[in-house]
Amino acid sequence: MKKLLLSILPFLHSCAGDTPENLGVYENKLAPCPNSPNCVSSFDTKAPHLIKPIKADLEKIEKTLASLNNANIVDRSDNYIRAEFKSRFMGYVDDVEFLYNELKNISHVRSASRIGYTDLGANRRRVEKIRSIVE
Repeated sequence: MKKLLLSILPFLHSCAGDTPENLGVYENKLAPCPNSPNCVSSFDTKAPHLIKPIKADLEKIEKTLASLNNANIVDRSDNYIRAEFKSRFMGYVDDVEFLYNELKNISHVRSASRIGYTDLGANRRRVEKIRSIVE
């Protein structure tokens, strides 16, 4: 059993994928979603990717992220948070970003899988779960 586990560990680590270079804030927006259906964004206008911003400030969002078992906040500034969510079994990593708009008191959100084509709705469900906690 130990040999089997050691033989699959490199594979499981590779499921995480490299951190995308396009993450962060550019011209007061988050990166657009790729064409694949494994991303949602409140800046996107295409139906498969479009999701509403969250009516909450970053303090509430940060507290919520801290309470979630599989979330790890990796970047934080006055108006931006980036967290990584790691799946339990395969170790897939999704990047979730929040950009706070103080004038509208909303946080724009983008949640995307690092690898693969589809996520079977996992990113949308995650954002809606966070929304249900903070709003």
